[in-house]
Amino acid sequence: MSNIHPKTSPIYQTSVFAFEDLNALETYFSEPGQSYMYTRYGNPNTDELAGKINALEQGVGAVVTSSGMSAILAAALAICKAGDHILCAEEIYGGSSALLSQELTRIGIEVTYVPMEEIYDLRQHVRPETKMLLAETMSNPLIQVLDVERLANAAKQQGIKLVIDNTFATPVLTQPLLLGADLVIHSITKYISGHSDVTAGVVVCSTESDLQRVLKVMMTYGLNLSPFEGWLAARGLKTLRLRMKQHSSNALTIANYLQQHPKVEKVWYPGLEEHPQHELAKTQGRGAFGGMLSFRIKDEAEAVNRFMRALKNIPFAPSLAGVDSSISYPAGTSHRSLSNELREKQGITAGVIRFSVGIEEAEELIADLEQALAEV
Repeated sequence: MSNIHPKTSPIYQTSVFAFEDLNALETYFSEPGQSYMYTRYGNPNTDELAGKINALEQGVGAVVTSSGMSAILAAALAICKAGDHILCAEEIYGGSSALLSQELTRIGIEVTYVPMEEIYDLRQHVRPETKMLLAETMSNPLIQVLDVERLANAAKQQGIKLVIDNTFATPVLTQPLLLGADLVIHSITKYISGHSDVTAGVVVCSTESDLQRVLKVMMTYGLNLSPFEGWLAARGLKTLRLRMKQHSSNALTIANYLQQHPKVEKVWYPGLEEHPQHELAKTQGRGAFGGMLSFRIKDEAEAVNRFMRALKNIPFAPSLAGVDSSISYPAGTSHRSLSNELREKQGITAGVIRFSVGIEEAEELIADLEQALAEV
């Protein structure tokens, strides 16, 4: 058996590992990382996935979790305790906002949302008890691009940690830790796994102390990822670079198409020269702009319904970043928990549709969009 060397890692689908004797048990505790005891604490499949993502983000270590939401929770609880204060970019995934506002506030952590126009000058928002700022490389759903290096400098000036959700950009486009961020999180469910068949998250750390705190939170709160999910995500990760090239190429082609369509009132995509952060996105994204865009048709729910029903090959699926394209409706899904006033302020109106552009042939996607837009 010792001569077996599989090219692909086997799946360690076990909840517990056996020890030879008490000496082996003591070795587990005295030499961390040399062996395994319980899959909630660690497993070869999840460790392999964490190591590969950490290498892409160039951190000191990573911890994989059961979902993108549990990754955000692990990062926040690793840094903050009751009585502390979190800053969060106002334009952010609705699930992140709900976690902070509805759940962390219940355990004594306060939250303040920072408008985009004030995000690089935090002085008026920071308190003595402020511990971290959460923001996205590219905001969900209107794809505003943050200058991570500038934001990191602003956070350091105030003595707080910067946590960047890099899900939309992926480390193929942007590596926030190299730009000064303290922690990076991903919903592995999205581009990293890439095939809409995994639910997972990850926290990548720039310091050993943060890594140990995140690991402790994951283990204690039971936020661990299952071995099979870890194995499946590691398999998907192998094609991340190839997929991101095609996602980005297709999205730019489709953004240009939508921009000139008479039924489309506005397109949000950083690859368009009209996008307010186009030059930043070009530099920070190494010349690529990702696979996510949003566009607005007539601000009527029934117009959106007609469009959705007419699509033949692009499903309405409230997630993103799979190899197959999909559309979503932020006002009714990802940002449903926001008040009507806040959605309106951010521009998430009734006609806004988020488009996760897949890796199909761009011409096929445009043909489907063309006939569906005719029904609007």
